[in-house]
Amino acid sequence: MSDLLWQKPGVAVDAQIQRFLAGDDVILDREFFLHDITASTAHAEGLQHIGILSADELAGLKRELAALAEDFRSGAFVLDERFEDCHSAIEARLTERLGDAGRKIHTGRSRNDQILVATRLWLKEQLARVAALSRETAKVALDRAEAEKALPLPGYTHIQRAVVSSAGMWWAGWAEAFIDNAVRALDTVKLVDCNPLGTAAGYGVNLPLDREHTTAALGFARLQVSPIYAQLSRGKFELAALEALGGATLDLRRLAWDLSLYTSAEFGFVALPAQYTTGSSIMPNKRNPDVIELMRATHASVAAARTEIEQLLSLPSGYQRDLQASKGAIFHGFSRGLAALELLPALLSNLDWREEQLRAAIDSGMYATDVAVEAAIAGVPFREAYKAAAASADRAGQGRTPEGSLAARTSPGAAADLQLDLLRTRWEALA
Repeated sequence: MSDLLWQKPGVAVDAQIQRFLAGDDVILDREFFLHDITASTAHAEGLQHIGILSADELAGLKRELAALAEDFRSGAFVLDERFEDCHSAIEARLTERLGDAGRKIHTGRSRNDQILVATRLWLKEQLARVAALSRETAKVALDRAEAEKALPLPGYTHIQRAVVSSAGMWWAGWAEAFIDNAVRALDTVKLVDCNPLGTAAGYGVNLPLDREHTTAALGFARLQVSPIYAQLSRGKFELAALEALGGATLDLRRLAWDLSLYTSAEFGFVALPAQYTTGSSIMPNKRNPDVIELMRATHASVAAARTEIEQLLSLPSGYQRDLQASKGAIFHGFSRGLAALELLPALLSNLDWREEQLRAAIDSGMYATDVAVEAAIAGVPFREAYKAAAASADRAGQGRTPEGSLAARTSPGAAADLQLDLLRTRWEALA
C-alpha cells in the first residue's frame, strides 16, 4: 500500500488494523472510481480558478486524469490492495506522473468529500436507471392492457376465487404501479441532485473554492450549501434512493408472486418462454420458474440495504467513519435490484396466457357480486341483495358469460372503463 496521507511520523501502521479500517473499500470503490475522477477534474478546474494551480498544472492534471480513466476502463489500471481507497489511488497516480502538481489535487478536500460527491453522482445514475426501467415496464403493461382488455381472467381476493376480472385490468394495475415508480425515482433525483463538492469534512476550508463552477461542471441542479448538511444528508439521501428502488422491487415481488402462482400446474394460466425456466437437477419431469423466483427474492436485498443504512444513522451531527459502511449497502441494493428490473420488460412482453385454462377457472360463484349489484340497482337494499346472492351463488352464473360481466363493470378504472388514455398521458409525461 502507498504511504497514507494521514500517517504520523514514528507511528507504525498495524496491518491488521488497517485491513479492518479499509474494509472492502478498494473493491467497492471500483464502482465509484470513474465518478471520483470526474469530480477530481472539476475540483482541479476550481483550484486553478482561485490560483492554487497554474494553467499548465491544470492541463497536466486533466490529461492524466483522463488517461487514468481510460486505463481503468481498459483494465490497464486496477484498483487493488496497493491502495487504501479510490482517492489515494488517484493521488498516487497523479503524483507518480506529475510530481508536486499531482500532490496538489487534494488541496481543499477530504476523503469524505471525495466519496460523498462520487456516490452522489452514482446515485443520480442509478435512480435514472430505475426511472427508465419503470417507464419501459409500464409501456409493456399499457400496450398489453389495450390488446388484451377483453380477455377474461379470474380475479382473486385472499387467494380465493372472487370475481370475473380481465387481463386488461391486471396489466393496467402494473402499468399504473410502474408509472408511479418512475415518478418516485425522478422525484428522488431532484432531492439528491445537489453538489457536496467543496464541503470537505463538513466545515468548509480556508479557501474561496469555486463551488458554482463545480456544480455546473458536474451537472448538478443546485449547490448543497451547508457543509454540515452535506454530512447530515449522507445516508439520508442514500436511504431515499433505496426507498425509490424499493418501491419498484416491492411491486416486482408481488408481480412475481402472481406469475409464480399462474405458472404452477394448479393454476396453469401462464406459459413462460423456455429461457425463463430451468430444469430440475433431480426431477426430469419439471421445469422451474427460477427467474421469477429470484425476482421475487430481490426486494429482500433492497430492504436489507435500506435497513443497514437506517441503522448507521443513529449518529450525532458531523462526519463519522461509520458512514463508510453505506457504500456497500447502496452498491448491493442497487446492483441486485436493477439486475432484476432489467429483465422485467422482456419477460412481460413474452409471457403467454392460456385462455382455455383462464376460462375454465371462472366458476358460477364468481358472478355472485354481479347478481347482488344488479339487485341493488333495481332497488333492493344491498344487504338484502348480498344475502340473496350468497344463497344462490352456485346458480349465479346461469345465462352469464365472462364478457358480459366485464362489459357491466363500468366504474372508472374497471374492466369496461380502464381509462388507459389517462395512464398513457401520465406515461408520456415521464419522457
